[in-house]
Amino acid sequence: MTGQEAVELIHREAWTGRKPGLSRTLELLSRVGNPHEKLNYVHITGTNGKGSTAAMIASVLTAAGLRTGLSTSPHLWRFHERFQVNGAPIPDEALGRIAERVLNAGKDMEDPATEFELMTAVGMLYFLEAGCDIVVLEVGLGGRLDSTNVIPAPEVAVITNIGLEHTAELGGTRALIAQEKAGIVKPGCDVVLYQQSQEVEEVVEAACRVQGANLVRTAPKELQVLSSGLEGQSFRYREKGPWHIPLLGEHQLSNAAAALETVWALARRGWRVSEQAVADGLARTVWPARLELVRRGPDILLDGGHNPQCMEALARALKKLYPGKKLIFLTGVLADKDYPAMVGEMLPLAKEFFTITPDSPRAMPARELEEYLNGRGARASACGTAREGVERVLAAAGPEDVVCACGSLYMIGEVRHLLGLC
Repeated sequence: MTGQEAVELIHREAWTGRKPGLSRTLELLSRVGNPHEKLNYVHITGTNGKGSTAAMIASVLTAAGLRTGLSTSPHLWRFHERFQVNGAPIPDEALGRIAERVLNAGKDMEDPATEFELMTAVGMLYFLEAGCDIVVLEVGLGGRLDSTNVIPAPEVAVITNIGLEHTAELGGTRALIAQEKAGIVKPGCDVVLYQQSQEVEEVVEAACRVQGANLVRTAPKELQVLSSGLEGQSFRYREKGPWHIPLLGEHQLSNAAAALETVWALARRGWRVSEQAVADGLARTVWPARLELVRRGPDILLDGGHNPQCMEALARALKKLYPGKKLIFLTGVLADKDYPAMVGEMLPLAKEFFTITPDSPRAMPARELEEYLNGRGARASACGTAREGVERVLAAAGPEDVVCACGSLYMIGEVRHLLGLC
């Protein structure tokens, strides 16, 4: 079985109609030897920033000489990106072989495993086979009932910024969502919490007390920005550093603080991570399509932000990077997102919009988004395909212009591909 054949078979197993829970994942993993019980983890949940935080942690641990697995979702262009070891995606041969084993193991399950549950099992087997010392594992949705939560107590559980998203599944308030996400806290682990609202912090504090877990919060007041621009950002944190990250936007400095707290927690638990490894790992972090500057003259930035909190952070960053500048936006959104709030962040910065339809059954058609934007007083044009959108936005942009493609991760991967980046 090739990797692509495996991906197509896995994608057939939809979530629709399935009850949330860990029982299917546990049964599936037991059928392949319980690989999840033989690995060490940093487990990461949150609404925003978990992918960037995971990428920074994994880069530091790799720089420290550890064989480091990184599991994230969704992928931008190729499914293989979801499972990386020391920055390299799973090889096609390994994906096909391991996925075939997982699919065969789950064939006669009375309650068949879902798509993401199958992915979880594939990742665990691959990381064990690859001899990973530690796996940086990103939650798919929520935490408590997410299939990644079958793991034993992680070395460190990380909770990034929590906002109102997936409210139908997780609850309509930040406190309820935090309860679900705090479900990754297990007895004896360390916990790193991105400093945020009191209602979230109280929920996480309570979970840590129940589980006997040591809690550390990030300290934004102890973060000192030394420089910030299109080349990246340099900073000190808790009077340590200086460090440099290539990621843009002040929100990434807050994520870097969470990554540092996680690395320090690992060090307290006996993992050997030198200060040089921290500096090298942060400086080498690669996390595509998160305020990623991919071309100059015109400047082209790609961002996968797909909710109002992400778009607020993006708008704030763009204002700082290009003060007083009006931008050309290439955008597409999912219809079930709070697109009025998302668009509201872009409108004051926009010179013009080109709209496309993301590759998702939940996508808002480009024409509908065009009409909505024009109704808000913007200048917008719908494009039939992502390729047409890229071609038209490049034709419209002069050397001094700035283009920002944003709105949905489902479109950014294709845009990166059309620009020759993957």
